[in-house]
Amino acid sequence: MASLEIDSEKSVGNSKWRENNDGGDADDDEEVSPVEEVRLTVPNTDDPTLPVWTFRMWFLGLASCVLLSFLNTFFSYRDEPLVITMISVQVATLPLGRFMAKVLPTTKFRLPGFGSRQFSLNPGPFNLKEHVLISIFANAGSAFGSGSAYAVGIVDIIKAIYKRSISFSASWILVITTQVLGYGWAGILKKYVVEPAEMWWPSSLVQVSLFRALHEKDSSKYSRARFFMIALACSFSWYVVPGYLFQTLSSLSLLCLIFPKSVIAQQIGSGMQGLGVSSITFDWAVVASFLGSPLVSPFFAILNVFVGYFAVVYIMVPIAYWGLNTYNAKTFPIFSSELFDRHGQIYNVSAIVNKKFEFDLQAYNKLGHINLSTFFALTYGLNFAAVVATLTHVIMFNGKEIYERYKASHKGKADIHTRLMRKYKDIPNWWFHLMLVVSLAVSLAMCIFMKDQVQLPWWGLLSASGLALVFTLPISIITATTNQTPGLNVIAEYIMGIIYPGRPIANVCFKTYGYISMSQAVSFLNDFKLGHYMKVPPRSMFIVQLVGTIIAGTVNMGVAWYLLTSIENICQKQLLPPNSPWTCPGDRVFYDASVIWGLIGPMRIFGPGGNYSALNWCFIGGAVAPILVWLVHKAFPKQKWIKLINIPVILGATAAMPPASTLNFNSWILIGTIFNLFVFRYRKKWWQKYNYVLSAALDAGLAFMGVVLYFCLGIENVHISWWGSQGEHCDLASCPTAKGIVVDGCPIVH
Repeated sequence: MASLEIDSEKSVGNSKWRENNDGGDADDDEEVSPVEEVRLTVPNTDDPTLPVWTFRMWFLGLASCVLLSFLNTFFSYRDEPLVITMISVQVATLPLGRFMAKVLPTTKFRLPGFGSRQFSLNPGPFNLKEHVLISIFANAGSAFGSGSAYAVGIVDIIKAIYKRSISFSASWILVITTQVLGYGWAGILKKYVVEPAEMWWPSSLVQVSLFRALHEKDSSKYSRARFFMIALACSFSWYVVPGYLFQTLSSLSLLCLIFPKSVIAQQIGSGMQGLGVSSITFDWAVVASFLGSPLVSPFFAILNVFVGYFAVVYIMVPIAYWGLNTYNAKTFPIFSSELFDRHGQIYNVSAIVNKKFEFDLQAYNKLGHINLSTFFALTYGLNFAAVVATLTHVIMFNGKEIYERYKASHKGKADIHTRLMRKYKDIPNWWFHLMLVVSLAVSLAMCIFMKDQVQLPWWGLLSASGLALVFTLPISIITATTNQTPGLNVIAEYIMGIIYPGRPIANVCFKTYGYISMSQAVSFLNDFKLGHYMKVPPRSMFIVQLVGTIIAGTVNMGVAWYLLTSIENICQKQLLPPNSPWTCPGDRVFYDASVIWGLIGPMRIFGPGGNYSALNWCFIGGAVAPILVWLVHKAFPKQKWIKLINIPVILGATAAMPPASTLNFNSWILIGTIFNLFVFRYRKKWWQKYNYVLSAALDAGLAFMGVVLYFCLGIENVHISWWGSQGEHCDLASCPTAKGIVVDGCPIVH
């Protein structure tokens, strides 16, 4: 990762504080980490006198947590959902923290109940440890920067799409328990995957290098703080153009403008509903939504994504759609996440749901099988392959390394960072046990007393928790050593769909308790490793993460409830006004998954009698492909490039599609290549100083203007209607091309 090179020469021996577990000088080999990347990035030093439990930390941490949770939930319902990440908080809170250190009073005072201990609103300069805690506080509610709590999607599809009822209390419990449950066993596993030096968590090193870069003294004319404010102002001012005045700039397709009556030309040219050839955007929301900021992703990751994306979108899909007409592809749009009947019409899912909110087999037999667009079907197959390929790839290419590092982690010899951390009070195990028991008990109470709302039986909750518990340790080890995190979502959906079909909400609840509690556990451990590297007291880390998660989940649910009850027909694209942004693209895919895996069940879709049973071969293909690459690598060991072929990344490159579109990918790849290949190579000093700052400023400016536009104009339904506010002008891109299929607004092919 390019960002790991920041100031690596200063990473050792730059502080008077050098501690080890016995208080004496350590040998040279004990002064450094056994992992080279850590040696080059993390300082082997600590200043235990730095205050962390400060008013500044609590004020900025709480404010950042609330603001980040609000913005990420608010934007998750829009056409181009924007995720404001931890990096934005890192950059934005630094000048605020320094400003508070300048203006707050330094007077010391005593609080009742604390004896003779004295406190101050301003205990000295704004320091690195405060900054780390603020960033973790703000990001506590999202697993690996995913934005809004995953369980909010369950509430969305129940209320907005299925049009059923769920109480706010049940919704809140569902969100909070799925976010907190995994923390219980994560804490128990901390000594296995955080303390050992061999468990080095590569992604946390990016954060370490950024924190260090931000806290270096900068006396230049354009400091990072000044650059951030200028870029934020520009981003804020510009977004009013594609976000309101000239919305067509968000997705401008040249082919659609040249061929306004050609279905095939618009299928090729549309960036939102087609292949995106000649489609461009001037909207940062389009660039950064779904895939995150391209300025943050290293170029080698962008290149792997590009290879997989290009192979799927520009080779496999055209062959399957126009060449082979796979799964009657031409009867349906080329790119869509909707579910269709055999006549190319949107499937009437409500007709196969009975009054008990369960599957109606008789109605399903009458309506016929559900059909997917070719792209959506291929995406499922690739997801099957990617899940298995991740495990196979890690075993073949990293298995020996993982085993050696895990074995080394049990030798009992602590590295310099673990020894430095031993001066701080550790977290009592009963804290984790209590959190696990309480969250599990509350979840069980919900499943028993609110089963009519969530459908999940008590044994389903325990099974999902057991699945997450079993997988947390091996997946944490894989993430800590390879930076790859296999997901349990497809596996969880498949298992529950077979065991308990016909109940869509039970399926998504099982998936969420199994997949997200594991993801939250891994994210919790990743943050703990960051705190470990930055020498933040463990108890402070624990409290900040727990409080931040509860606050974030509550804000997520509050914002979601407000939008669901105040915006008419939210998430119903067919019923919304033209070009309304409230289409909930992520929730639509979440809903489709609940129908496919939960309501109808995998046996009727991917089983022997289903339309898509052939996709099960993708599991085998995903398992075999990394083995073939490994064998070629062993046969030609001098060809170093072979080892760089990452099959899981290539297969999973299009995992976000749909709801992500080709325009999202094309613009993300282009911008990422410009900054992380050319700017990094030829303007490295500029990249090192401003790259992450620019990313944070673009995100923050867009987010603030988006909120301003909604509350100033959106609530009052103040719209501008002209050619530039009517989307990308590719209305025919969603049309089928099979002969005789009649769809409203589409020409009939004879």
